[in-house]
Amino acid sequence: MPRVKKSVASRARRKKFLGMAKGFRAGRRRLYRSAREAVERSLTFAYRDRKVRKREFRALWIVRINAALRPLGLSYSKFIGGLKKAQINLDRKVLADLAIFDPQGFARVAELSKSGQ
Repeated sequence: MPRVKKSVASRARRKKFLGMAKGFRAGRRRLYRSAREAVERSLTFAYRDRKVRKREFRALWIVRINAALRPLGLSYSKFIGGLKKAQINLDRKVLADLAIFDPQGFARVAELSKSGQ
C-alpha cells in the first residue's frame, strides 16, 4: 500500500476554517477547534436565516399594503381576493413598492380590486 501523507490536506482544511473565522473575536478566530465550532454554527444560522428573511419580507410587504389600503376603505384580505377575481397577477413585493412610491397607481389597482369583487 502506498504511503499517505495527510499534512497537506489537513492543513488546507484547517486553513479553510480559520479563513472563514476571520472577523471573529479572540480564540474563535485563532484556535482551530473554537473557530470550527463557531463557523459551523454561523453556517447553520446563515442557512436557516436565508429562509427566515423571505418570511420576514413577505410579512413586511403585507403590512405596507394593508397600511396603504386602510385610507382607501379596503382591508388586505378583500383587496387580495379582489385582485384574484380581477385576474391581476402582481406579487406582494410589487404591490408594496407601488403603495410607497406611486400612491395614485396603487389607488387605481385598489379600485380594480374593488370592481373585481
